Amino acid sequence: MMLANPAAKYRPFPPVPLTDRQWPGRVLTRPPIWMSTDLRDGNQALFEPMDIERKMRLFRILCEIGFKEIEIGFPAASQTEFDFVRHLIEGGHIPPDVTIEVLTQARDDIIDRSVEAIKGARKAIVHVYNATSPTFREVVFGMQPDEIVRLATSAVTRIRALAESGTLGGTEITLEYSPETFSGTELEFAREVCDAVTAAWGARPDRKVIINLPATVELATPNHYADQVEWMHRHLARRDSIVLSLHPHNDRGTGIAAAELGLMAGAERIEGCLFGNGERTGNVDLATLALNLYTQGVSPALDFSDIGAVARTFEQCTGMPIHPRHPYAGDLVFTAFSGSHQDAIKKGFAAQRPGTPWTLPYLTIDPADIGRNYDSVIRVNSQSGKGGIAWLLQTRYGIHMPRRLQVEFSRDVQKETESGGEMRAEAIWQLFSRTYLEPRAPVRYIEHHLHEESDAQGIELTVDIDGRRHTLTGCGNGPIDAAVHALRGAGIIVQVRSFEEQSLSASRDGADARACAFLELAVAGGAAGGERYGVGLDENIVTASILALMSGVNRLGEQAIRKQAA
Repeated sequence: MMLANPAAKYRPFPPVPLTDRQWPGRVLTRPPIWMSTDLRDGNQALFEPMDIERKMRLFRILCEIGFKEIEIGFPAASQTEFDFVRHLIEGGHIPPDVTIEVLTQARDDIIDRSVEAIKGARKAIVHVYNATSPTFREVVFGMQPDEIVRLATSAVTRIRALAESGTLGGTEITLEYSPETFSGTELEFAREVCDAVTAAWGARPDRKVIINLPATVELATPNHYADQVEWMHRHLARRDSIVLSLHPHNDRGTGIAAAELGLMAGAERIEGCLFGNGERTGNVDLATLALNLYTQGVSPALDFSDIGAVARTFEQCTGMPIHPRHPYAGDLVFTAFSGSHQDAIKKGFAAQRPGTPWTLPYLTIDPADIGRNYDSVIRVNSQSGKGGIAWLLQTRYGIHMPRRLQVEFSRDVQKETESGGEMRAEAIWQLFSRTYLEPRAPVRYIEHHLHEESDAQGIELTVDIDGRRHTLTGCGNGPIDAAVHALRGAGIIVQVRSFEEQSLSASRDGADARACAFLELAVAGGAAGGERYGVGLDENIVTASILALMSGVNRLGEQAIRKQAA
């Protein structure tokens, strides 16, 4: 049961003594060095770890995206992990511009096994870690601070000796060190350990050490983590010989923010997983971080041009589903069901001009940039409005409905979706066709012939009314007016309230129609609010207009028309 007074059990983290912090005023202008831990940290978090085949698939797509540093495993953890490292090296699967990384605990036997695994690679990062926070020092390991420092430097000295032994077949080793549980470690002690490590390695500007500051457990707000990073950035010895790296987890749900603020605070490198996979709540989500940069006009140096393909490969390899609301990659992330959202997006697309800055309402990125099409941007359910329906018909079928027709047709769509279901564009088009294009009763158009009568337009209109063929004649100031007058001969008396026509590009459903006409009709003398739209499609705009007239007549209904005729 939750406590009425949680302060009796939990303590807030004290603020970092950094009164002149600089990171709040900084802006990210370049991407970090990216390091994917999908094949190690992400793999360890799986109910069923990946086999070599699935790890290979994921490794290849990481290379295709553009990762230049990839942590490929914990080779001392299992024979499968060791074999995968050897498979990559011996099979020549590592691109020349990609550096692999392996993780090892600060134990001699595990270090030896890990270094043995990378023998023959062109370049490799050996990542060694030991926990440094008071809780782990005192509770887990029962070690004093000086013992923690000796453990770290002893491990680094052993890795250095192996790297300089000449037994690795020319493999160039870079050292990475993590004070594990950094986020819960006293800053002065974290600095002491890291300074001892860089000294033991002999760090120089041409022999840099990666100092990785993991939020192994996210313990405080992201600004607290940024303060910790900036403090280390400003106080570490040999800073010009260090690549400062971050490894944020997401226990509080703010891993993305912590990473971004940490980069502002002086870090240069980020470790994480595609789509935030990893133990507990996961590592920081590298795809989201990269595309966040992209939306600010900064090239992330990672290519997510087909994020759907990346997501499918990730799901197939890991067995982990991506949430439909996941930023950028989720199936519904670019989808608006809300009527007001749909209307804003529709207007935004209409106003957007090629080559101008992207400013669409609700869409921080152009879905096309990451391989998503516009079909999924607006989807219709019972919460949707006319704007979304109009957008789908416009983008999929080229139909630009007049506003009053949007209002009228949205009521029909609303009835269809009241059961709670969604209507896709195809279903909306079918309903539109049934409602406006297919009705052939009580009046069915057969043919027409136009002729001139002095300054007016004459028409001979052949229709079928309740199964009986009628040839009607009329005269008016244009084809539509003439057809309206002709219908009076059959007792059908209507008024045209509005008329619009448009030319269509090649229709996506394969139809031959190239012109569309919209007529809003009312029963002559009828009360306001009884108007109905008719729609006609044909290769000839005049024929389309007359079909729209017939559609509107049928929409008004036989009883209302005949009552007026009587």
